[in-house]
Amino acid sequence: MTLLIREANPTDAEILAENNRATAWETEERELDPVLARKGVEAVLDDPSRGFYLVAEEDGGIVGQCMVTFEWSDWRCGFFWWIQSVYVRKDWRQRGIFSRIYRAVEGEARAREDVVGLRLYVDADNLTARRAYRSAGMQEARYVMFEVDFTLEP
Repeated sequence: MTLLIREANPTDAEILAENNRATAWETEERELDPVLARKGVEAVLDDPSRGFYLVAEEDGGIVGQCMVTFEWSDWRCGFFWWIQSVYVRKDWRQRGIFSRIYRAVEGEARAREDVVGLRLYVDADNLTARRAYRSAGMQEARYVMFEVDFTLEP
């Protein structure tokens, strides 16, 4: 397998948005608006202060992806990188794609003096993803997440 891990670029926006829509459906049975999903991806690709995407590519096709965003920690005087929008195509799962993406993110984060750690959130019932994240070397945090999602309000 000649898998390439690279930073996404604007020509990847459509497939990234489609993969995000697939993730939302698979994990939450939530249908994302295709126009809004595309605009959300483009906003990150157009403004690096919002984050970046890494993609796993095989023979010119994207088979996996994740987005990384940034959270400033005043306690640690550095950034946590949040791994989000993780997706691996169904026919590529259980082949180490996420592990390769994760190692690339971790390597880049460790090479920077201003990054103090990596974080992600996962649905508590998604046991497969939780196993994958543990296998990559992550540990469950002591924090519980709370939210108000304005996009779900009537």
